[in-house]
Amino acid sequence: MVKKAFISDCEGPISKNDNAYEITSQFVPEGSRLYAVISRYDDVLADVLKRPGYKAGCTLKLILPFLKAYGTTDRKMREFSAAKLVLIPDTKNTLQHVRSIAQAFIVSTSYEHYIKALCQALDFPYENTYCTKVSIDKYILNEREKNQLGKLAAEIAQMHVIGLPLNAESEQDFPDDDRETIHRLDEIFWKEIQNMRIGRIYSDVNPIAGSGKAEAIEEVVQRLKINLSSVMYVGDSITDEEAFKLVRKGEGLTVSFNGNQYAVKNAEIAVLSESSTPTAMIANVFLRFGKKQAIRLAENWSLEALKKNQVSQSLLERFGFQTDKSCRVEVVNNENVEELIRESTEFRRKVRGEAVGSLG
Repeated sequence: MVKKAFISDCEGPISKNDNAYEITSQFVPEGSRLYAVISRYDDVLADVLKRPGYKAGCTLKLILPFLKAYGTTDRKMREFSAAKLVLIPDTKNTLQHVRSIAQAFIVSTSYEHYIKALCQALDFPYENTYCTKVSIDKYILNEREKNQLGKLAAEIAQMHVIGLPLNAESEQDFPDDDRETIHRLDEIFWKEIQNMRIGRIYSDVNPIAGSGKAEAIEEVVQRLKINLSSVMYVGDSITDEEAFKLVRKGEGLTVSFNGNQYAVKNAEIAVLSESSTPTAMIANVFLRFGKKQAIRLAENWSLEALKKNQVSQSLLERFGFQTDKSCRVEVVNNENVEELIRESTEFRRKVRGEAVGSLG
């Protein structure tokens, strides 16, 4: 059997958290609103304006000065992450099953504090993860900058969340008030904060997102001496878009798990499930029999098809086979993509909560 690799995003396919959002909400006044505004700005820069040098997921570095200004420490981030960790049901069993037949990796935009807590809970090897490295303790913030950041955080929290016009391709496609918000956020992040002493955090921190996830996958492929056709990648958001494109181009298998529009439109299989067991079932077939058979399974998703594809009895018993709306598996095509985007986005909010499920 050809050696293969299972690679998954973390938040969404493995856990229900959006750790950076939750940390910001916990430690920064009006942090949930602050994060929502910045997250949408991130979507605009990455997906619509396609700013040179900018990649989706940089919200995680943009919020760091505000976290520092409000006294967030590495210890607080570690303890909060461990205390608030919420896993997708059956995730530990899924990863254990996958690791029994192939190499498994987690490629995540999340901070290392969170990924270390996750690995401990799942008994998963941290050395098989890629995540955003940062030590917030090493940065010094004087009183003047602290006060200035507090004012900027309050200003951003009062802004409206930028809308995303259908088929927008430039600033001119946004209404005037959204263009003003974009320009003001540009000033805040790339002039005012960038010119502070704390501003060097933006050049120091490199979130594993967008092209960073694709680079991590390429590193895994080189590390294992395999081809991209031997990779199954699972993701759920805009930060997975480049990873999906890389794996699809290399003829590997791409799976959206409770994904938003960015994930569904770039994946070959869409999974809507409260449990991670369908991921294990698809991986079971892909890792043993290859992509074509995994696609055929998704096309004919049923108990009979799972048995025919020799999906292990332990998986079938744990999952029970669900035919109701708590699980749906489909191959994505031009005819069903818009419907799947709507239903997957709605299901995503149901599973992860409205606030987290609405983030890019």
